[in-house]
Amino acid sequence: MTIFNIISLFGGLALFLYGMRLMGDGLKQGSSTVLKKVLERVTNNQFFGFLLGLVVTGLIQSSTATVVLTSGLVGAGIITLHQSIGIIIGANLGTTVTGQIIRLLDLNEAAAFWLRFLQPSTLAPLAAIIGILMIMAFHFRNSDLLGDVAVGFGILFTGLMNMTAAVSPLSESAAFANLFIGLANRPVLGYLAGAAAAFAIQSSSATIGILQALTVTGKLTFSSVYAIIVGVYLGDCVTTGIVCSIGASPDAQRTGVMHILYGIGKSVLALAGVMILHSLGVLDGFWDTPITSGGIANTHTLFNLCAAFILLPVCGVFEKFSRIIVKDKAREITETDRVLESLTPALFASPELALQAVGNALDFMGSEAAKNVGLSFDIIDHFDQKTVDEIDRRENDLDRMADHISEYLVQLSTKMGTDEETNLLNYYIKCVSEIERVGDLASNISENASSKFERGAVFTDSSMEELGVLREATEEILLHTHNAFRELSLGEASYIEPVEEVIDDLISAMRSNHFIRLSNGECSIYTGYIFLDMLTNIERLSDQCANIGVHTVALCVPEVAEEEHEYVHRLHQGENATYNQLYKEYSDKYATRIRQERKKPAESETSVTQLEPDDK
Repeated sequence: MTIFNIISLFGGLALFLYGMRLMGDGLKQGSSTVLKKVLERVTNNQFFGFLLGLVVTGLIQSSTATVVLTSGLVGAGIITLHQSIGIIIGANLGTTVTGQIIRLLDLNEAAAFWLRFLQPSTLAPLAAIIGILMIMAFHFRNSDLLGDVAVGFGILFTGLMNMTAAVSPLSESAAFANLFIGLANRPVLGYLAGAAAAFAIQSSSATIGILQALTVTGKLTFSSVYAIIVGVYLGDCVTTGIVCSIGASPDAQRTGVMHILYGIGKSVLALAGVMILHSLGVLDGFWDTPITSGGIANTHTLFNLCAAFILLPVCGVFEKFSRIIVKDKAREITETDRVLESLTPALFASPELALQAVGNALDFMGSEAAKNVGLSFDIIDHFDQKTVDEIDRRENDLDRMADHISEYLVQLSTKMGTDEETNLLNYYIKCVSEIERVGDLASNISENASSKFERGAVFTDSSMEELGVLREATEEILLHTHNAFRELSLGEASYIEPVEEVIDDLISAMRSNHFIRLSNGECSIYTGYIFLDMLTNIERLSDQCANIGVHTVALCVPEVAEEEHEYVHRLHQGENATYNQLYKEYSDKYATRIRQERKKPAESETSVTQLEPDDK
């Protein structure tokens, strides 16, 4: 075997890995919605979870991706740790599908005419031709994704054929034959070799594929490769366990640990089973005979199938051991911490699931911001330092969430597969800053209330009544904004702009009334400053809600996306009948309750006539 054969071998391996990745990425993106709906239906029935793991891995051709995705779902709270066990076991069986596809190498020229179309030498160029036509000639929905899958399939088999051709000279090598003969008598060494290869390549399917390519030499026997196949299970699950543990919550880490424990358990069962059967003479018929690509695929599938049916009924043991190995964090876990931990990079394998986690996080963030608004209004009249401290704590959490979510969205932006996912991601990027600003303005209102208390300022009864009306309108716009965002509802979004305009009217009337009270001497200059600054913060808060409303309309109605400002301008010009009707309803509901203050007339000096006593 020359240096040129080695270059061809590693070049073929590179093509094989790239083809597998291209095909897997296309399948994951194309089936993202299906994955989301299917995995959310996981129940505590481990057999059902097993079937789901099997089907999902069969679709995306990667047990690592399935387990990492499952870890992300556990971290996001979409499924529980207990529900993930069946999926992990099913994923391990599902990954054997790749080996069964590669066994097409066994087809030869003597096969039937139609079967020859399945030979890699025919299938690879056919898949590449179909794929490039999908990408360049067709423009229907998901045509590019289907093209990527087909091209990836073609590249995978091209790489496989290159590897097969590169290792063919080894069939005449005595050293190569002696190497595998030696492994037949040293199963531990074979096991470690398989584990190391799978860990280095980070793909059990690729490692099994290399073994299948080597069968062309005719030097591989069942006795020399079974331990290598079993060792692959350990190397693959260790890689997955490491990926699941990076920056993950304890339960997400336990998912990776359970995969390692299952891999070890499967290895022990396979090795023990082979040794027992061999000692009984059951395997004598093919122990030392050359093994084919199909033989390796069948062995790989049989090992996983037997392990699944033996270990599935007792899989709860893996959960118990994972909880012993991975302890809960000693610090107190807040709801904010749980929300942030749900934004795990493991979900990048399915952009739709990652976007769902972001949506849930922003929904929680919006609720927290709305709570701060309500508490800030509370302390205007009844000041309480504990409430101020709660507002400050929640504001710090809101800032932390905004930073984390923004960074997560930037990382996620490179994983988008469809226009719908990209549009939703851009919508979330806009909304995260708007929601953070609502929290900032709530904190500003709290500071206004604190200044009022510290200076002993007192608002007049009429100004407090006005603030009560303004609070109702503010709570209404926050409610519609929250519903519009959470449900991506065009109907809820249509309520926001009319309420915002009525809030502007209320604040304009309240400012006018304030200046009248100021001129009448009913309030001080400093009290007036606090009052006006508070109105400014509330007005800006409603503006942020209006921005979210317009962003939601733009997401639901793409035509609005390119002209958001023009859309708002047309509403204010009275060109939308629904807007006009809602504006009138909210104006009647709130604006009519603000009484117009009247300036007191200046006391004019009147001459008082002194009545003189009558002269008598």
